[in-house]
Amino acid sequence: MFGAAGNVGRHTVAEALSCGHEVTAVVRDLPAGVVARAGDAADTGDVARLGAGQDVVISAVRLAPGREGELVRATGALLAGVAGTGARPCPARTGPTGEPCTRRAPGRESLVRGLLPEADVSDEFDVIVIGAGPAGENVVDRAVRGGLTAAVVEPRLAGGECSYWACVPSKALLRPVDLAAEVARVPGLSLGPVDAGKVLAHRDEAVSHYDDAGQVRWIEDVPAEFVRGRGRLDGARRVRVSAPDGSERVLTARHAVVLATGSTAAVPPVPGLLEAAPWTSHEVTAATSVPERLAVIGGGVVACEMAQAMHGLGARQTTLLVRGDRLLPRMEPFAGELLAESFADSGIDVRMRTSAVRVERPEPGGKVTVHLPEGPPLEADELLVATGRTPATAHLGLETVGLPGQGTVEVDDSMRATGVEDGWLYAVGDVNGRALLTHMGKYQARVCGDVIAARARGRRDDLPAMRASASAYGPPQVVFTDPQICAVGRTEAAARAAGFPVRVAEYDLSSVTGAYLLGDGYRGRAKMVVDEERRVPLGMTFAGPGTAELLHSATIAVTGEVPLDRLWHAVPSFPTVSEVWLRLLEAYGL
Repeated sequence: MFGAAGNVGRHTVAEALSCGHEVTAVVRDLPAGVVARAGDAADTGDVARLGAGQDVVISAVRLAPGREGELVRATGALLAGVAGTGARPCPARTGPTGEPCTRRAPGRESLVRGLLPEADVSDEFDVIVIGAGPAGENVVDRAVRGGLTAAVVEPRLAGGECSYWACVPSKALLRPVDLAAEVARVPGLSLGPVDAGKVLAHRDEAVSHYDDAGQVRWIEDVPAEFVRGRGRLDGARRVRVSAPDGSERVLTARHAVVLATGSTAAVPPVPGLLEAAPWTSHEVTAATSVPERLAVIGGGVVACEMAQAMHGLGARQTTLLVRGDRLLPRMEPFAGELLAESFADSGIDVRMRTSAVRVERPEPGGKVTVHLPEGPPLEADELLVATGRTPATAHLGLETVGLPGQGTVEVDDSMRATGVEDGWLYAVGDVNGRALLTHMGKYQARVCGDVIAARARGRRDDLPAMRASASAYGPPQVVFTDPQICAVGRTEAAARAAGFPVRVAEYDLSSVTGAYLLGDGYRGRAKMVVDEERRVPLGMTFAGPGTAELLHSATIAVTGEVPLDRLWHAVPSFPTVSEVWLRLLEAYGL
């Protein structure tokens, strides 16, 4: 009576169960989030055969005209997904051709497409997400949890930039370098040279050897449909997908389209630079060998992390060309100063107030020559450009819905695009320009998915968790160098510029017993920026080995606007580095 087309064939619910398949029933016209108990619905035909007390997952699906009367009267239930839980072949047949269903997959698989022969639902979903990075995946997950159907479109690898060419591989490269520095500080321990080949091999394992099969399975298990191809807007609620084989498919969203395409590395307009095919974050994190000589343009997070990673893995000569007068210019000045000292100690050459004026690379893959404003040119085997990011919105079809053809997509705190009529377009992550950090994109995505589901179901969409307010406080961020740099909230300069009555407290981390015990020559510093009128922390910055794990407590204090008089009673354990909280409060005057 009811069935799903595809490689599992057409089944009734009872047939699917007899085959050892796991059944997900999709129910129409019931409130989102409701879970029907099959055992409580004795008059619901096949649904009742699921077994007393077994949950029926509720989602939404457009039914074929004229078929509603054939559906179960009490709930309008339709078999929307089948997941193989057994290893034996399925005896069910696939309609007129009679081929057996032989699916033996051990995991779950979404089979939302082709629910009924007469129901053309394969290209229509409640929500369509363009971009299957961490932000896009989180939108899909939350929207489906809220009872909606979803598809996610991705031209490259499911999991996105962070999983393969940014956060994950960069930390896999940095961890051995960080650990080597930590071991060197501990009396009685010694460490030989880092084996770069094994580190690169481990990096490959961390990125699943650039195979996204596991990520695709996760998406399908949500369940949502994964669509491989380049998606672009094609008018209101329409997404045109160009597949790798050149075919095209048009998807339609009933409720929302979400842009989650991230950002791309910006390459400054230096003569000869683009022609020299420089590395960006994409290439350096995927490097198959370590260059003897590395030149880096930039002084921000990517520049600092990857300069230290490559140098620690064996680059003999590493040079940073920094246009400004300090590293990490968006953080407290002492953070960049401590990092510059560390770089100098390890032999990394940092040249402040220096820019490339021309780049030459006569042979592809050959020597790179970087001409400078003064002095002799710099020669290197590879050149890394790390000067910022650009929202990946070009060629996304924004002009078809009345927006500028590129640049950031302005959104409100529910992640809804403010420049599109009828409120069906949303943007999360780097594309909205609010905070170019993976964890902030995921946070926005959770808000976005919940809001879309609430609006689609006519529920309240203004609950406290349904507005992305964290960016207003200043997002948390960690720079995984040695020393680690981490911060949340406003810097002193930003707080003063915003008009807050500011008072600061600072403390030398090396004077904290827990830090001293981590190793000889420990150097670090902590700073707390306080709203003197309300006596709450506005920002925190830590710089020192192993300080990253201090950050979330600071994030709670800043985001929760916890009064200093209350923090005084949060007693840190001794001897831990977190005792710096006590020292900062004492420096403040408590």
